[in-house]
Amino acid sequence: MKRAADGMEKPKFLTREEREKLALERRQAAVTDQRRSALDLLQSLPRPPPPPPPPLSNPPRDSSSSHHRDSSDRDRDRDRDRDRDRDRDRDRERRRDDDSRRDRDRDRDRDRGDSSRRDRDRERGDRDRDRERGDRDRDRDRERGDRDRERGDREKDRLEKMAEREREKELDAIKEQYLGSKKPKKRVIKPSEKFRFSFDWENTEDTSRDMNSLYQSPHEARLLYGRGFLAGIDRREQKKVAAAHEKETRAEQRRKAGLDDRPEDDAVDKKEADAAAKYDAFDMRVDRHWTQKSLDEMTERDWRIFREDFNISYKGSKVPRPMRKWSESKLGTELLRAVEKAGYKEPSPIQMASIPLGLQQRDVIGIAETGSGKTAAFVLPMLSYITRLPPISEENEAEGPYAVVMAPTRELAQQIEEETVKFATYLGIKVVSIVGGQSIEEQGFKIRQGCEVVIATPGRLLDCLERRYAVLNQCNYVVLDEADRMIDMGFEPQVVGVLDAMPSSNLKPENEDEELDAKTIYRTTYMFSATMPPAVERLARKYLRNPVVVTIGTAGKATDLITQNVIMTKESEKMSRLQKILTDLGDKPAIVFCNTKKSADARAKDLDKAGFRVTTLHGGKSQEQRETSLDGFRNRRFTVLVATDVAGRGIDIPDVAHVINYEMPSSIDTYTHRIGRTGRAGKKGLATSFLTLENTDIFFDLKQMLIQSNSPVPPELARHEASKFKPGSVPDRPPRRNDTVYATH
Repeated sequence: MKRAADGMEKPKFLTREEREKLALERRQAAVTDQRRSALDLLQSLPRPPPPPPPPLSNPPRDSSSSHHRDSSDRDRDRDRDRDRDRDRDRDRERRRDDDSRRDRDRDRDRDRGDSSRRDRDRERGDRDRDRERGDRDRDRDRERGDRDRERGDREKDRLEKMAEREREKELDAIKEQYLGSKKPKKRVIKPSEKFRFSFDWENTEDTSRDMNSLYQSPHEARLLYGRGFLAGIDRREQKKVAAAHEKETRAEQRRKAGLDDRPEDDAVDKKEADAAAKYDAFDMRVDRHWTQKSLDEMTERDWRIFREDFNISYKGSKVPRPMRKWSESKLGTELLRAVEKAGYKEPSPIQMASIPLGLQQRDVIGIAETGSGKTAAFVLPMLSYITRLPPISEENEAEGPYAVVMAPTRELAQQIEEETVKFATYLGIKVVSIVGGQSIEEQGFKIRQGCEVVIATPGRLLDCLERRYAVLNQCNYVVLDEADRMIDMGFEPQVVGVLDAMPSSNLKPENEDEELDAKTIYRTTYMFSATMPPAVERLARKYLRNPVVVTIGTAGKATDLITQNVIMTKESEKMSRLQKILTDLGDKPAIVFCNTKKSADARAKDLDKAGFRVTTLHGGKSQEQRETSLDGFRNRRFTVLVATDVAGRGIDIPDVAHVINYEMPSSIDTYTHRIGRTGRAGKKGLATSFLTLENTDIFFDLKQMLIQSNSPVPPELARHEASKFKPGSVPDRPPRRNDTVYATH
């Protein structure tokens, strides 16, 4: 035990060979113990008694001899018992010695087992620690490998970018060598402008209302304890506010004094409120609002307030008063009945201003927001003019129609035709449309049968005139709808050809002071558009006589009902953003604008694969296909219309919830007309535009439009250099001494 204790204190680590040898010794000792225990068990069993001696055949007859044999037998038995006892004692002592030896061996084996178990536990702990250390080393190696791999990938990307940059530099150098360099324009600041102080403020620069708490709740002055007034503000309203403030002050004083409300005080307050409503002081009666007056009671001040309320402005001489409602217009009874059946309850601002001008046969240039009801503004005066002329019969049908309306696209011409037929049906006036994509012979046959109004595109109408399918001998009323679009599309020669084909003997005199003969029928020209570029002004100066320019809002400005969102994005991210917007819309109709026919077809194909109900509209489709697409979109068979600028002008599709400029146009006028497809007829709309760094030509105008309409400007657009100066306004600097100039052959 002492050795075992010493062994526990000083453990001895055995090698593998020693452990195997020790195991073999234990096995041999165990086998020896088993054999010894089996032998002891056999010895401990009781021995069988000896067999009895065989009987004698001839028993002795002598008694002495028998007695002698009996005594010897007894002695032999006694000796045998003694030997047996001796053997039993010897065996017992041997078993006791074996048991003690076995106990010693078992104790020794147990001591050895405990030490070996401790050795095994120690070895197992060592193995666990080695395994954990190995796992940590492997994890560390794996992380180091991942970091090395990432570092290698980054280095590879960096090298690829450097190689790509070097390749681009090489290509630019080659291009510059063969084509010459295009130096970026640098703004040259004049010395007079460099030190000049700018007094102009932008809307985004005024942060006082956001930063200063004083601007959040301004203090209102109480002049003369509530009895004074501020100039330029309605006195009655000021008196009402003063009476209400006095009532609140009196109630606060009674509450602080602990007094109850009395019926007499309520009567006094009511009397003061009535007196404020009927206030009349200093012999200056506060006038009623123009909505509460009849037409005869309107003063010059009322008409000025009326024009300010509807944002109507005129430019011209001898401008008649605008009409306030349909019943005050000088339209005929049949036309007013047609207007009522068409569902026109209140006239729009452009209709209020231009219809009285048309009834006086004045030349009009109408500039109004898209979706403001310009079609009815020129259709109703035109139909009123036709009702004063003799009806078309066999005698005069060969002289052509009384009025011509020209539109830039087939869809817009057909839409104007529908609007005109809506009113002309009640007057018995025949309307014919002449557009491309249909048989010119059939259209010429319809004109020869006689009609009062022709609605056409300039190219097809000029073709009919040149082929003698139609004449304009008695046409004295011409309307140019979306005139700027017709000029942009290159229709100026066709428009000039049509206008020159009309009789010129009845042009109005150029002297605006000269009185017009009431019995003479003069040529009346209407020109409508949302914008007024220089080419349209040049056309107007040539063919219009003393026109009245009617502007509703600001020229070239979208309606305030449209919420404009501009998103700076990459070309590769456009489709995913478009699909997300269309998915959020659900079944609401949306128009997606592209710049080319190929792009429109590709976008429509992608959206169709994504599961959207989509149709296309562009100039590459036949007239029948275009009509089918528009009808399907109007009837909600399709919820997405992918179109080019063919659908950007004048086309009225009700309840368009969202307009998306997938590709930005190159001019702000086209952008204005595109987003004008939503937010029509007084309804709110949403327009989203995807802007990339390739659209720098429109950055400046787009930023100004967003600021004017109080729409958010993306930070990338606001910081971009192209948004700070109008394209072409910064002069090119002369080449410097060290600049290389490449000569082109």
